[in-house]
Amino acid sequence: MTVLDANRMHEIEARYPEYFQRSFKQRFGTLMMVIGTLVYCIYAVWFFELPRLMSEAHWERFGIYMSQWVSYDAQPEFRIGDSGISVRYPRFSPLGDNPNPDWITNKPDGNLVVSLSGTNRQVEISKTQVLLTAHGVTVPVDITGENPRVDGNVPDWISVYDDNILAKMGFSGDVSIAAHRIKVRKRLLGWPNFIFDTRSPFFDKPAGEVVSMIISGPRIEPDQSNLSLAFDNIWNNGAWQHGDVWTKLFQTIVMAFLGTLLGAVAAFPLAFLAARNITPNRVLNQCLKRLFDFLRSVDMLIWALFLTRAFGPGPLAGSGAIFLTETGTLGKLYSEGLENIDNKPREGIKSTGASTLLVHRFGIIPQIIPVFVSQTLYQWESNVRGATIIGAVGAGGIGLKLWEAMRTNSNWQNVAYMVILILIVVFLFDAASNALRHRLMGTKAGH
Repeated sequence: MTVLDANRMHEIEARYPEYFQRSFKQRFGTLMMVIGTLVYCIYAVWFFELPRLMSEAHWERFGIYMSQWVSYDAQPEFRIGDSGISVRYPRFSPLGDNPNPDWITNKPDGNLVVSLSGTNRQVEISKTQVLLTAHGVTVPVDITGENPRVDGNVPDWISVYDDNILAKMGFSGDVSIAAHRIKVRKRLLGWPNFIFDTRSPFFDKPAGEVVSMIISGPRIEPDQSNLSLAFDNIWNNGAWQHGDVWTKLFQTIVMAFLGTLLGAVAAFPLAFLAARNITPNRVLNQCLKRLFDFLRSVDMLIWALFLTRAFGPGPLAGSGAIFLTETGTLGKLYSEGLENIDNKPREGIKSTGASTLLVHRFGIIPQIIPVFVSQTLYQWESNVRGATIIGAVGAGGIGLKLWEAMRTNSNWQNVAYMVILILIVVFLFDAASNALRHRLMGTKAGH
C-alpha cells in the first residue's frame, strides 16, 4: 500500500484542480436547480390558484361530454289523453319518422314500459301514475292531479319542482314528468345513422338488403343508379355531413401544404443572403435575420386573424398565415444550416475558377439539401395540426367545422368524428414525413 505524504497530496491537487478545488456552482449547482424548480412549482400553484380551481371545477361535465362523444339520445314523449297513451318523437329524431323501438313495450293492461337499461332502470306509464325503477328501488309518481307528486319518500336521484318532477336514471337517461306529459331521454351507445340518414331509402335496412338493392334491385330513382344514389346519400348525409367534412379536411391538408411550400420557396434564397459565410454583408444579414424573427414571433393564429380581416374567411387566409410563419421559421433554420456547412468543398470548387452560381450548386447545395428537406417535412407535418387550429378563427378547413360543432354544445358525436379524422391524418403524415426524412438522411426508422 502506498502512503501519500503532504507534498504528494499538494502536487496532485495542483495537477487536478477541477477535482479538489471545485467552485460553489460545481458543488451545489444541482441542489440549487432542484430547489429552484420546487420554488417555481409552489409559485405556479399560488399564481394559478390551483386549489380553488380544483375545488370549483365542474368535473361532472367532463363525464357528460365524453359520454356524448360515443352515444346519442332518443327522446320519446308520452301524452295521456282520453283515448289512451300516445307516443310522439321530435321532428328530427335519430330513430326516423315512424320509429317502433323494441325498448318500448305495451302491456296487456294498456300500460307502456320504457326500458332504459333492462329491468334495472325502467319507466312504466299508466293513465294514473308513473313507476320509476332505478338504483334498486321503485318510486310511484301520481299524475292524476294538476301537478305530479311522489307517493312516499323522495330519493336523492329525484328532484321535485312545482309543476315538474325530474328523475335522473344514471347514464341510461332521465325522465321528466308533468301533468299529462312524460318525456323520457334514453341514451344509446353508438353513432346513429352514420351511413344513411333518415331521409335515405336505405335507412334502417340491414347491410345485406342494402347490398342487394344496390347490385340487383330495381332502380329507386329512374334517372340514377342505386349505386350512385347510395353514394349520394352517404356523401350528403344530413346528420353527419360527410361530404362537407371531407372537403374541409382536404382544404386543411392543401392549406398546410401550400403555406409550407411557399414559405420554403421564399426562405431558401433569403437564407443565402442572411448567412454570414455566404453573403459577407453584416447589414443585410442582420436585417434579414430580424425579419425572420419578426415573422416567426407573431403566432400563426395572429397572422390568421389579420388575414381573415383583410381577405375574408377561407383557406387563402390560412395559407397566407402559414406562409408568413414558415418564411420566418424556415429562413432561420436554413440560414443557420448554411452557416454550419463545411467550407472545404466550397473552397475547392472556387479554386478551379468556377462562378459563384456553380460554387453554390456543387459546393453548398449537396451538403444542405437533405437537412433542408428534413426540416421542411417536419414543418409541413406540424402545419397540418396548426392548420386545424387557425381554421377555428375563420381561416377555413376542418378547424372551422370543428369549432362550429363544438359551439352548439350538442354535436359532440360530430366533434368526435372530426377529431378522429384529424388524428388519422396527422398519424399518416407523421409516418410519411418520418419515412422520407430517414430516407434522405440515410438512416433507418427508429435509429
